Formats: sequence, C-alpha cells, structure tokens
Amino acid sequence: MTITTSRRALLAAGGTLLAAPAVAQSGFPSRPIRLIVPWPPGGSTDGQLRSLADLATRHLGQPVIIENRSGVSGTMAAQIMAAEQRGDGYLVGQMPITAFRVPMMTSRPGWDPMKDFTYVIHLTGYLFGVVVKADSPWQTWQEFMAYAKANPGKIAYGSPGVGSTLHITMERIAAENGIEWLHVPFRGGADNIQAVLSGQTQANADSTGWAPLVEAGQLRLLVTWGENRAARFPNVPTLREVGINIVSASPYGLAGPKGMDPGVVRALHDAFKAALYDPAHAEVLARYDMPLIYKNSADYTSYVGQVMEEEGTMIRRLNLRMN
Repeated sequence: MTITTSRRALLAAGGTLLAAPAVAQSGFPSRPIRLIVPWPPGGSTDGQLRSLADLATRHLGQPVIIENRSGVSGTMAAQIMAAEQRGDGYLVGQMPITAFRVPMMTSRPGWDPMKDFTYVIHLTGYLFGVVVKADSPWQTWQEFMAYAKANPGKIAYGSPGVGSTLHITMERIAAENGIEWLHVPFRGGADNIQAVLSGQTQANADSTGWAPLVEAGQLRLLVTWGENRAARFPNVPTLREVGINIVSASPYGLAGPKGMDPGVVRALHDAFKAALYDPAHAEVLARYDMPLIYKNSADYTSYVGQVMEEEGTMIRRLNLRMN
C-alpha cells in the first residue's frame, strides 16, 4: 500500500504504525472545528491542547480553533456540548473528571455524562503536587501535615475548583488524617499561584503550572501525586512514599455532543491520535510532566462508566455537595 508523504500517512508510535486519519463520507470537515478548553489560557491543559489542535489541523485540513471558557470547576465545555441537540463534529471539548463528578454533587445536574456526549479520544493526565512558598516554615510534607493537624483551620489551600481532583484529594487526605483546612477555589492556575506567593493561601494544590517557580526557588514542592517520582523533581516524594495510599493523575480526553456520526467520530479520533503521538506533541507532554494515556472512542466510553462508579463512591463517602 502506498500513501503519500504529504498526507502524513503513516506515523510510528511506540512501534505501531498508525494509518492516516479517515475522512467521513460527508466530506467532513469542511469548515473550522471549535475545541472548548474549560480553563484560562497559559496553563498546562491549555498548552497541551493548543499543541494538539495545531497538529490535528494538519491532518484534518481545517483549523481546530481553541476557545477558552473557564469557570465552574472546568465544566464549561460539558455545559456547552450538552446544550447541543446533536453533534456534527464541529464542536468538541475537553472532559476533565469534574465533568463526571459535578452531576453527582448537585440535586439538579445539567447533563448526564453517559447520555449527553460522544466520546472521541482519551489523551493524557496531569502531574499534581502541593507547593508552599519557599520561605515557609515547612521543609517537608510531614512537617506541613503536622502543623495542619495541630492548627485546625489555619491552613488555606488553593485548587482549580470545587469538585476538582485537587479539591477531592485534599479533602480525602484531611478526612483520613484528622485535619481541618480551608479550601479556596480559583478559576485558573495563575491566580492559584499568586495567592500562595502573596500569602493569601498557605499552599497550592495544582498541576505543574508551579514548576518554573519551584525551579526558580520561589516555591517549594512538598509532594507529588503520581505513581512514581517526577522526572523533573526526583528528590520530591510521592504521596505513597509519605504514607498516603493515593495515586492521582485526573486523566482526560475529548468528547463532542451526543449523536455524532460514526464516520465523523472516526475522522476526529484518527486526526487527534496522530497529533497525540507526534514528536512535537510528545515534547509538550514532557514539558508539563503529563503522561500519555491513550484510549480509543469505544474504550473511552467504557472508561467513563467506570469513572462514574468510582467517583460516585468517593463523593458519597466524603458527603461532597455543591448546593
């Protein structure tokens, strides 16, 4: 089989040859595609998805345009897509785990994750960690925890929002260790970082937007939440290493509104998969310490059901509500 280089027909990815993206029989796409990023510009999610969109554009032959719509704990993409009666492929969005949690935390959910979306491709996750100001008195996570336990209500930590993985994990840590601390939600990583630098909060629980300031000596990284130590911060322990049996990466992917044509889904999946495995995108993942966690459309759909079951158990156990 011969496929032209100009179409980037074959891409080596982990020893597997990926076929060129399929084009739907309807001629899709014939106009630009909107990709909703439910976070402000400048963070790790925005950076990763901008790289992905740029590379997918080359495969689709139409621009994939990023639209930042932040707020409501990263669920704006879900809200926008759930309002569409049927997907035509020209609207897709990031689906953070909050898009699955929030409907289970309110008495009047605005969408059903199992019915209102078409899952296209699962992409990646985050390196999470907790940072404090470099001149704070806590040199280690154990010292920070000991202070928080001895001083109920005196530690305020920032997170990306109510129901986010950072929020739920920090509250789980508190519940399991007899700690009372104050949660302060922020719309984006930049505000979260500024709050800890200014002393408004004592800690920042977030993805690696804090990494440059840790490397510059302005923030101190106390712990990371991955399976293994982060390559960029090999001297910093994981939660498991400090006695907390939690691994958290908050993986995410892309979805569209319900009812999308299977050929359109395949065209989008194939283009985004080729972009996901592109060496230029691999460099972006490495920059943000983000693992590659690929799932195809069918596997991603099944995975959502598993996430809903697991997260529902956690939400009920911690009695987390938004109203």
